[in-house]
Amino acid sequence: MTSSPITEVCFVLPPALILLDLAGAADAFRIAASMGLPVRLRMVAPIQRGEAASTALGVGLAGIEPLPAQLGEHTLIVVCGATGSGEAVLSSPASKSLVEWLRQHGGNGRSLACVCSGALLAGAAGLLDGRRCTTHHSLLDTLRRLVPSAEVLDSRVFVEDGEVCTSAGITAGIDLALHLIAALGSPWLAAAVAREMAVYMRRASGDPALSPWLEGRNHMSMAIHRVQDALAKAPDQDWPLARLADIGHMSVRSLTRHFREASGMSINRYHGRLRLALARQALASGDSVERAAERAGLGSARQLRRLWSVDAGDSPASARRRH
Repeated sequence: MTSSPITEVCFVLPPALILLDLAGAADAFRIAASMGLPVRLRMVAPIQRGEAASTALGVGLAGIEPLPAQLGEHTLIVVCGATGSGEAVLSSPASKSLVEWLRQHGGNGRSLACVCSGALLAGAAGLLDGRRCTTHHSLLDTLRRLVPSAEVLDSRVFVEDGEVCTSAGITAGIDLALHLIAALGSPWLAAAVAREMAVYMRRASGDPALSPWLEGRNHMSMAIHRVQDALAKAPDQDWPLARLADIGHMSVRSLTRHFREASGMSINRYHGRLRLALARQALASGDSVERAAERAGLGSARQLRRLWSVDAGDSPASARRRH
């Protein structure tokens, strides 16, 4: 069995970097890497070798590489934001060299993610032309003027358009990082990173407000957490109560009672909501209703529709049409 290629997550730091744009997203990837995600972090900036990268707090960052002449095939470019108006973000000589570097390296099928005003730099490089995107609420009009062919959306945590993702201000970079970790690894891994960071894992637009990967986890029962971890790692599998009881080191009767007390729902409902999440992801990627049911471990599209009717007001087919 061949191992997955290592994805290099290349954080691009503009002058007057907003530290949380970098630290929040980068730490999410660091934690994911410690949990087994095959990624490697890299920090680059439009600086000379040995020079510190500037930040909005006036604290220089050492150990940052100059903008590299080449990038590997498996690279995710993350453009962080900077403080100031749109003109300030784009006008310095260092910013202009960064934009030119993005123009050369940001396409070619590479994945691109922008945090906050990083979207302005990507937009100036022509990487958002004709795409749906967003940025910090104070810069939305600036981005519209800068990239008139783009569909700039407001009131969005993040927007995904093909291989390009853009996010709103500052802490939204953490939400975007969790979304990318789910894509590179799994939703379970992203949920585990969110729990480690003690942040709320928001979903993409159109999904339920509360992620089923985190729902029912606000308790202190380690036995029930073990059972929920098992379900979340393989929600497409059938899980007999006796097997789950062995994982929780308790009887079936005790498991069913303690699970409801800790999570606020039955084991069957919890498992069903995880299966629905898998089906939603499959539909969003273009799968048929039948294929989505199969991916969720359900016996038929009819079974998916029955499960769907419990938690949603529409149908799998209408959800597929929206996506």
